[in-house]
Amino acid sequence: MTIADLDVVAVGNAIVDIIAAAEDTLIEAEGLTKGGMQLVDAARADALYAKMGTAHEISGGSAANTIAGMAALGRKCGFIGQVADDQFGKVFAHDIRAIGVEFTTEVRGEEPPTAQCLIFVTPDGQRTMNTFLGASQFLPAKALDKTMIERAGVLYLEGYLWDPEEPRAAMREAIAIAKNAGRKVAFTLSDNFVISRHGDDFRALLNDGSIDILFANDGEIRTLMGTDDLEAAVAVAAPLVDILVVTRSEEGALAIKDGARYEVAAEPIEKVIDTTGAGDLFAAGFLAGQAEGRSIADSLTMGAICAAEIISHYGPRPEADLRELVAARLG
Repeated sequence: MTIADLDVVAVGNAIVDIIAAAEDTLIEAEGLTKGGMQLVDAARADALYAKMGTAHEISGGSAANTIAGMAALGRKCGFIGQVADDQFGKVFAHDIRAIGVEFTTEVRGEEPPTAQCLIFVTPDGQRTMNTFLGASQFLPAKALDKTMIERAGVLYLEGYLWDPEEPRAAMREAIAIAKNAGRKVAFTLSDNFVISRHGDDFRALLNDGSIDILFANDGEIRTLMGTDDLEAAVAVAAPLVDILVVTRSEEGALAIKDGARYEVAAEPIEKVIDTTGAGDLFAAGFLAGQAEGRSIADSLTMGAICAAEIISHYGPRPEADLRELVAARLG
């Protein structure tokens, strides 16, 4: 058996986030759903970009954000995602390698371009995302680094990437590689729109034991389980996985393992600046805690600490020293 010298390898969208402050009036004028995420084509991305004010350009993507958070916590990780041979592709590859993450996916040609997510942040900290998936939606199974997956204790999959056909097939292959190597598979549901399109697939993965750790927010788990009652949804989902983690924004988060329930309150912060990446960094803290051999309760606290740090500034990548924050709280 291959030695597990990586904590987590993620398969996800390789995206460059373009983040700018915006008033609610702009969100309304553009017909956007505040706080939501919609897919856009290249022309719409260009039009929205023209409406943005001064912007921050930061490498992003849900699973990549999680891996970046884990790297900031001192964990050894890898990432698999598709970029194009263009400037944004070079930015993404440089950024993720610069933080110590293994990234070996070969680039595609120049078309379609590297994925971009245009994020409008309103004064209340809510982020409205408009994603041009570009090259990221053409990740083929042949691009998977099989050895990297086998070296990781956990394979982490991003629900957003399940939507396009080619990476969906790649993710199924990645699950098979991880399972054959005796590794765990973690999955994040990502968004209600993904569940509305692929809920049957996700429920099948849960029922056949393909997923060991499931991350969801309260709305996503209710949508997946087909009920408006959070407790009913948790009761159905929890027995299907080893660990179920459900985030609840300002109400904290809960986890279920072996029938035992754990809960954590949200960490207090002075002001919410930008909620981009909050769930991603919660997953980073939780998975890092598990990689360190911490309890479920402490892993939840680590998730809450990381989520609080990320919403206190623009962008989905940590700016404060996460290890110092965790040490101050948990030792």
